[in-house]
Amino acid sequence: MSVLSEFAKALAALTPAPPSTSWEYDGLQYRWKNFVFRPALFKREAFLFAVVLIYIVWYFVGKSVNKRRAEAWLNAHYALLKQQFSKPSAAGGLIPDGHAEFFNFSTGRRNIESLHSVFTLLPRHDGLKMLYQFFWGLADMTVTSEDEIELDFKLHPSTSVPGFVWAAVSKECLRTIKQNRWDLTLTRTTESPLLSGGYCVMSEYADVTEALLKSGSLNIGAALNDPAVRPYVKSLTITDQPRERPSQPIPADQRERHVILTLRAPPVSQSDATLPLVKSVFSFIDALEAGKFSLRPETRTKLRKTREELDGQIRKDAEAERKEEEEQDKAAARKKAEEERISKLSAAEQQKELERERKRQLRKAQGKVIKK
Repeated sequence: MSVLSEFAKALAALTPAPPSTSWEYDGLQYRWKNFVFRPALFKREAFLFAVVLIYIVWYFVGKSVNKRRAEAWLNAHYALLKQQFSKPSAAGGLIPDGHAEFFNFSTGRRNIESLHSVFTLLPRHDGLKMLYQFFWGLADMTVTSEDEIELDFKLHPSTSVPGFVWAAVSKECLRTIKQNRWDLTLTRTTESPLLSGGYCVMSEYADVTEALLKSGSLNIGAALNDPAVRPYVKSLTITDQPRERPSQPIPADQRERHVILTLRAPPVSQSDATLPLVKSVFSFIDALEAGKFSLRPETRTKLRKTREELDGQIRKDAEAERKEEEEQDKAAARKKAEEERISKLSAAEQQKELERERKRQLRKAQGKVIKK
């Protein structure tokens, strides 16, 4: 009874007080026939209504701001996309995924099979999520919340670009990209005098970096060092490996080549600030395909050997995982068969079986303690 009484007290404390219906009320009131509304009696409800209203307004304003930011960038670059692709998405043709992510797809170009543009924006429509990200950023100084635009250029399967992994990464983004990209685990991080001090280079071999940055015909180093676009560059990646570790080796003739440019979204008023860099990436890809990029034979041999070893390790891990799953399935089948056998015994025999199992587990535990 004491528990019930305590529960009743707690429930009573949570129950709001009934509205006052005293005839002595002399505040503002509105009367219509038999209905009377007295605002002073609904202060708490008014506060809750205001909170809900603010949240709804925040939602629609944040949703509109995100869409406007994505459309502004796409419209500023649409003339370039229309020039480069036979099938660019129509101006403003964003595909939304919620209210913080938008997509755009373009295809139909020599040397480039497709361009997949992904806009990952702050959740401005969700006030609670914005607050969470803000306080999370205070707790972890390496976490930054910002609008991001990723341009994923997928090269044609018949590309002549050799398979390698290379990236120029803004130093403040280095930790994040290492955590999120498995393909970059194949590289070593260094600095290059051919790039400004704000970048790190992630490359499998130094020869790849020299071939990419020293070639005047590629001109990608100058584009990345441009002071006008430097604040918006997060990374430029060239890769023949998937972002996540594959469960099975990928045959050499099925490995996709990607050039991935990741940007901070510029302000709406400066949406065209990244236009020169995006234009340079198109020229860079054409120069790669035109054979203006070459590696020493020994470097090509090393790259091929690295991929053979990687495929062997992936195959070995996949086989070990398969065997482990088979062992688990066999153990589960044995346990089920044993349980079915015991369930058919009498109660006394079941008790004996349980006691024997308990003693067996006890001996096993004692043996482990002695070994330690």
